[in-house]
Amino acid sequence: MRADVTLKKQSKQKIQPKNFLKFIIPSILGIMLFMTPILSQGEWTIPIAMMTNSLMDLLGDYLPILVTMTVVVSSLASLTFKLSKGRFLNHSKFLRDLLDVSYMWLAIRVLGGIFALITILEIGPEAIWSDYTGGLLLYELMPILFTVFIFAGLFIPLLLDFGLLEFVGSILKKVMRPIFTLPGRASIDCIASWLGDGTIGVVLTSKQYEDGYYSQREAAVIGTTFSVVSITFCWVIISQVNLSHMFLPFYLTVLVSGIIAAIVLPRIPPLSKKKDEFYVEGENNSTETIPEGYNGFTWGFAQATEKASKTEEASFYIKKGINNVLDMWLGVLPIVMALGTITLIVAEFTSVFSVLGMPFIPLLRLLNIPEAVEASETLVIGFADMFLPAIIGSRIESELTRFVIACVSVTQLIYMSEVGGVIIGSKIPVSFKELFIIFIQRTLITLPIIALIAHMLF
Repeated sequence: MRADVTLKKQSKQKIQPKNFLKFIIPSILGIMLFMTPILSQGEWTIPIAMMTNSLMDLLGDYLPILVTMTVVVSSLASLTFKLSKGRFLNHSKFLRDLLDVSYMWLAIRVLGGIFALITILEIGPEAIWSDYTGGLLLYELMPILFTVFIFAGLFIPLLLDFGLLEFVGSILKKVMRPIFTLPGRASIDCIASWLGDGTIGVVLTSKQYEDGYYSQREAAVIGTTFSVVSITFCWVIISQVNLSHMFLPFYLTVLVSGIIAAIVLPRIPPLSKKKDEFYVEGENNSTETIPEGYNGFTWGFAQATEKASKTEEASFYIKKGINNVLDMWLGVLPIVMALGTITLIVAEFTSVFSVLGMPFIPLLRLLNIPEAVEASETLVIGFADMFLPAIIGSRIESELTRFVIACVSVTQLIYMSEVGGVIIGSKIPVSFKELFIIFIQRTLITLPIIALIAHMLF
């Protein structure tokens, strides 16, 4: 209501050019960095991804060491803060909020630190540090997160704080709300994930939830439904199953099945049971009502320039960006290392995921998928890591089955080695149990659609 009154008063005055520039310049920079596809070395990517890859190349073999140091520092700092009963680093509200975690999360952070040390030193049980468990995380996936978090954390304010989301949200409200039960601004989260990386979408969603722009339900839906796999990773998956020549039909299949899942999932438990309450009680900064006399474009423009008029000095956003990076490094990386390693150990050294996949055998046979028994093992193991279904599925002879496995592995979205771990480590209100339920739901919804399309193609 307060926002409506403010903007009605503003509408009587001519919008100042400086407020327009404060909105348009940072927003264009944000779009260029996070959402503008560019061709680099024969592959489509975005500037943020290019910067990430360049930094990874620069740091090289030092990255696993830096990741280990970060995870261990987070574990020790959190443990010290808890043992000192808050006296350690209590002078900083930011660090206090970051380190003052429950005993359960403290145990997970400490476990992440232990796993990182064991892996980099290659001591203790090989099950923890092998190339398919802790080694995969520490040397392959965690360096990507470490570098992505630097640029995402520093530059995300360009998307969040200068009016772009207010502008886009107002325009797309009529599409997003009735179809996906979400505010229009959620489309930015999806695009950032689609062109960059699913973890970027999760970070963006978590920050907006903390700032009062998404409710618990909206943040949970966006984090588990719209943090889609990037185009780059999709190419890697389809190449792994030796079907790179079918990338276009593969990606169109992923889009169709993913959109249907995004329509269905918000309307069934557990997502439908999430409350429309906000991170800080009573703090609802989402303004979707379009007053009389405005249309989606003009209201979005008015909101955007109003937001831009309240911007702070550059030093404020630099400090905010650094805080974002530290929040993701110290808060998220230990969670991913701990839960990701445990899940990969279960996947690699036990038959749990094979057993969990057995109920899918009748469904796969009903859908007339060749080599149903072998394919069933890939359907649940994706919960551990996105690449595992493609690695296992590459040994299957049937092209149709390999195509189905590749499509399903991408549309499942929730992988504990990356996106799932980041969601758990963020403020988004979704538990581990709920993530697994949503993962199974996504599999059951998308599998029949993908199978139908596959039979049309093969």
